[in-house]
Amino acid sequence: MNIRRWSVGVIAATLLVPGVAACNSGTTETPAAGSSAPAVPADPKEALVASTKGLAEGNYTFNITADSMSGKGVFHKPSNSAQMAMNMDVEGISFDFELIQIQPDTWLKVDLGELFAGVPGMEAMKDKYQHLDAAKAGQNKNLDLLSDGTDPADAAAMFQGVTEVQKTGEGAYSGKVDLTAVKDSVAADEDMLKALGDQAKAIPFTAKLDSEGRLTELVISVPAAGEIKAQDIKINYADYGAAPTVQKPSADQVIEANEQIYDMFK
Repeated sequence: MNIRRWSVGVIAATLLVPGVAACNSGTTETPAAGSSAPAVPADPKEALVASTKGLAEGNYTFNITADSMSGKGVFHKPSNSAQMAMNMDVEGISFDFELIQIQPDTWLKVDLGELFAGVPGMEAMKDKYQHLDAAKAGQNKNLDLLSDGTDPADAAAMFQGVTEVQKTGEGAYSGKVDLTAVKDSVAADEDMLKALGDQAKAIPFTAKLDSEGRLTELVISVPAAGEIKAQDIKINYADYGAAPTVQKPSADQVIEANEQIYDMFK
């Protein structure tokens, strides 16, 4: 089993955040008199672009659910910290994964359930946080939530492929994205694109914004293709500007990572 695919790779590939590049200029909807909320662009594409500014600031929490995945996380750029905890179920086997990062330190905790049985040195992984040596981890982006900023899915790259979008209600939008046109985004997984074929050129999505024009919900509807099940990937965002500070594990819950950890996530 490819641990990277079923852990950080899968998580990152599903954290889709809407952003649309190269949008035309448009008018804005003026907020009500006396309101301090910023004006939300009237053009749907521009509204989605603007909705990601809070994510770029890196102070928010999120939750994610999908067919075989659920989890939550926090980015707190003021303290250069982030945390992500996920549970995945693959063919009846449950996986738990947690990554805590407070630069320059990173802690990893993984429970691969039945796959741990009989593997020397791996049992301790589910009971303790593995402290990673920054020098050994090097440029391994699979073990670094903050290396490319505070958007794990690279929003701008992801939605370069938006082909259509319309406003469907107050703060509500729907549209389609051509994933084959996406460059440098973890959302455009090569294997997934191959399986989807032409379907990848028109993936439906919906988005909801709050009264200040910030993204609060994104749903990506992935069609069935090959081994990929039809499913909705739903992400909710909250606590803009008020995310809790990430805490490091207590000393009695930490051991130094062994070489297997670094090899697993290369």
